[in-house]
Amino acid sequence: MKKIVNSNKAPEPIGPYSQAVMAGDTLYVSGQIAIDRASGELVQDSIKAETKKVMENLGHVLAEAKMSYSNIVKCSIFIKNMEDFGSINEVYGEYFKELPPARETVEVSKLPKNVNVEISCIAVR
Repeated sequence: MKKIVNSNKAPEPIGPYSQAVMAGDTLYVSGQIAIDRASGELVQDSIKAETKKVMENLGHVLAEAKMSYSNIVKCSIFIKNMEDFGSINEVYGEYFKELPPARETVEVSKLPKNVNVEISCIAVR
């Protein structure tokens, strides 16, 4: 059985998908980008600020499912420029001080709304 999970603190989906789906004890969180829910604006002051907003948006969805970053077992990071890897990694690492999840980081040619970074995750209870 699956349950749709949507947080009113994370940006609304920009297409026909849910912010997350809970299937059993596993939460599949759709890729988040750096949209500020309150203003509807993209946060793109710097790659670090953009990554921080992406991680905050992931956190809002996790919280709605009564989970936290510690429940994440896998992340997928999509970036527009591999040169930003170090800065993204620095911010990302602040959320996983111990027992970081598995992940891959892939450079892509384009992302929704022309953002620089998008992150999705899988979390378990």
